[in-house]
Amino acid sequence: MTVDLLGFGPHPDDIEIGAGGTIAKQVRQGHQVGLCDLTRGELGSNGTVDDRLVEATAAANVLGVAWRENLEWPDGEIGGADRVRSAAELVRRCRPATVLIPHWADRHPDHVAASQALTAAVFKSGLRRYDAAGDAWRPDWICYYFINDAVSPSFVVDVSDDCDAKRRALDSHGSQFAPDAEGAVSTRLTTPRFRRMIEARDEGFGVSAGVAFAEGFVVREPIVRSDVMK
Repeated sequence: MTVDLLGFGPHPDDIEIGAGGTIAKQVRQGHQVGLCDLTRGELGSNGTVDDRLVEATAAANVLGVAWRENLEWPDGEIGGADRVRSAAELVRRCRPATVLIPHWADRHPDHVAASQALTAAVFKSGLRRYDAAGDAWRPDWICYYFINDAVSPSFVVDVSDDCDAKRRALDSHGSQFAPDAEGAVSTRLTTPRFRRMIEARDEGFGVSAGVAFAEGFVVREPIVRSDVMK
């Protein structure tokens, strides 16, 4: 279970949208990566719970992560003491150095709630008197990634060599981006514009850093450098 990097997503596909390239890069560089979806996405307009589990597994295989699990929190009801505890226990079990969490400013209420609940879970996992299974563990830091909305990042990660893996991981979520089931409905995700928005954001972060594609992250503490020389 032990990993270097643990990525959390409110729904299957959220991690890939915001940090798929970075996850693929960390795996390619030899790091152990685990992913955790909080819900099964059962309130989604398209795709069944079973569909989304299969798709999440396929995307995990594309990215090459060590494992992916689902905490099965109720979709649309993220948060609560018991749910925070289950996330904290996962952090204690897999002891990551870095945790990826959705940014707290987002149009989707579940993403906002997930950011708040997971921030609390990571903090509480480091408290030795917190009533949860496992030994206390405090990761080195939390990096917040963007799903729908974006602000100025604290830093960006060059994912130019890993953007194809990100695209293929997103393609794995066919029920969300290209549904063909009878009764499928049009949503914000099913329009080509949504995928173009992801690409444009990554390309925009890349332009700002002088690379082809990059993903942005926010951290809440100062980033320490040895000097001001680039």
